[in-house]
Amino acid sequence: MALSDRRILITGANGFIGKNLIVRLNEGQDAIVTTFLRGDDVLSLPKLVSKSDVVVHLAGENRPVNEAAFDHVNAGLTSSLCHAIEKEYKLNGRHIPLVLASSTQASLDNPYGRSKLSAELSVHELASETGNPCVIFRLPGVFGKWCKPNYNSVVATFCYNYAHGLPVKVDNPEHIVRLVYIDDVITAMLASLDSPALGCVQAQVEPEYAVALSELANQIRAFSACRSTLMSERVGTGFVRALYATYVSYLPIEKFSYELKKNVDARGVFVEMLKTPDSGQFSFFTAPPGVTRGGHYHHTKTEKFLVVQGQALFRFRNITTNESIELQICSDLPQVVDSIPGWVHDITNTGDTILVVMLWANEIFDKANPDTFLAEINQ
Repeated sequence: MALSDRRILITGANGFIGKNLIVRLNEGQDAIVTTFLRGDDVLSLPKLVSKSDVVVHLAGENRPVNEAAFDHVNAGLTSSLCHAIEKEYKLNGRHIPLVLASSTQASLDNPYGRSKLSAELSVHELASETGNPCVIFRLPGVFGKWCKPNYNSVVATFCYNYAHGLPVKVDNPEHIVRLVYIDDVITAMLASLDSPALGCVQAQVEPEYAVALSELANQIRAFSACRSTLMSERVGTGFVRALYATYVSYLPIEKFSYELKKNVDARGVFVEMLKTPDSGQFSFFTAPPGVTRGGHYHHTKTEKFLVVQGQALFRFRNITTNESIELQICSDLPQVVDSIPGWVHDITNTGDTILVVMLWANEIFDKANPDTFLAEINQ
């Protein structure tokens, strides 16, 4: 049965993981989702289960006012759910795969850990007695968009506070936290539903990250500083990619945009947009009709130009051979023009509208060592 055809019951659907799971299920899969939410009557579970093909059990208590809620929700609700699945098997001979979101704290001797372990034991018992397909995810800290700050996620708290300009306190800087990213959690859970095996399986979410609290705080602080420094962190892969996406998700709506410095002179406008630690920087400039910009060469620095509005004449001259070339570029036919070390180059707006050019340079501009030398195209 394709996932899009399944009737999926999700407990704790309004929680952090539940919200992300439901969004993924609605992305072209057309799964029929029903929910069991905080405050719903546990007596309704047997009917909900009987109308389901899969159960994803995410509901849990993390920080109750009364520790008895650990047993009532984490242990008790799981037991009731397993009994409802077992009843369906005994009445109709039908297995209903169950996915349980447990916690690595199930190995710890504290009220929360004991309640999560009890929940796991109920699932193991269900699988042992009926052969029902069950998957248990012992999750470490989960981070990502929509996680509640100042609750049970240090990542959410740090991201929220830095995004809102609030102080961040790190009580134990060298403490190592283990983390998994929400998108990886959802991917693993959905994969476990594709071909569930009989019996109980303990599944892992990969990759799993380990980071010291001080390092975590410093990285998120660097994200918050990039708007003033324009220096981007290495956000393209791995943990930093996931962490940056998480940080940005906590920005208040009034911070969805930010201003950049605009340098204006007779030649037009020049604006730096983004800098990178080791791959240069991005900017754009404008030029009124008839205006020429450039007129210099570099020894090592290289650039890429893209005309995004208007038309321009790019001229080049080799500083030793005087060989020259001209390129007429128009935004109607997007082309990238490279600046070549050892060649003087300039750009003239040959159109009758403002010229707008996007620019990437392979290095950040260094006033002390600009590698830029004025020279004329025509000698």
